[in-house]
Amino acid sequence: MTATLKALSLLLVYPTEDIRDAMPEVARIIQSEGLIDEPQLSKLTKIIGDIGGGDIYDLQERYVLLFDRTRSLSLHLFEHVHGEGRERGPAMVDLQELYEQHGLEIDRPELPDFLPMFLEFLSTLPLPEARSLLGEMLHIVTAIKQRLKKRRSPYATVFRAIEVVAKGTASAADVAELMAAPDPDPDNLEALDEAWEDKPVMFGNGTGGSVAPGGGCPAVRETLSRIDPGPGAAPDAEAATSEKRIVS
Repeated sequence: MTATLKALSLLLVYPTEDIRDAMPEVARIIQSEGLIDEPQLSKLTKIIGDIGGGDIYDLQERYVLLFDRTRSLSLHLFEHVHGEGRERGPAMVDLQELYEQHGLEIDRPELPDFLPMFLEFLSTLPLPEARSLLGEMLHIVTAIKQRLKKRRSPYATVFRAIEVVAKGTASAADVAELMAAPDPDPDNLEALDEAWEDKPVMFGNGTGGSVAPGGGCPAVRETLSRIDPGPGAAPDAEAATSEKRIVS
């Protein structure tokens, strides 16, 4: 299990008061596992402190403006490579089957390609396997990071941290192809409407695009206890079973 990936997933869900209150523990977990080098850890600590100490309404407004309102920053991975094309549905099915093959069940109203969910899934795998799968999505991570850097968003450091854990480099050609897509200013409502003019893909229970704010958040305290129960703590009974679950 890679605790850092699960901790990073918490930085990319809609901020609630529970998420905000969990930030000191998120920082401790990331630091203790040692997968993030010191220079990047210092930068990552700033966004952790930003979320942990910010006004909850300001944090939520910023999140929606970036990730829910701006298609080029969507946290749904296949949005970037398939858009509304016919290939997106089979790709989603394949990803859900991959989760199921590893004994993971999705019982919250999110699409399988939601990046925080994907990171949570990877956190249950041995690190080499997690890195291999993460490498297949690394060009998307890099493209989003570059767009966030252009906006001077502190969230860019989270995507850089994902790259560090992956220990790989995305194909420059693949990144360039993604970067060529429209990237409208979130304050330009006309451009945003044009970017979202297609109807969302429906999958599974009919949920499309992002869930309502807060709907995709994990149960923070339970999630953190599974990440790192702390010294001397009893093993998680659920983790000891052959069936793992991603819970809401």
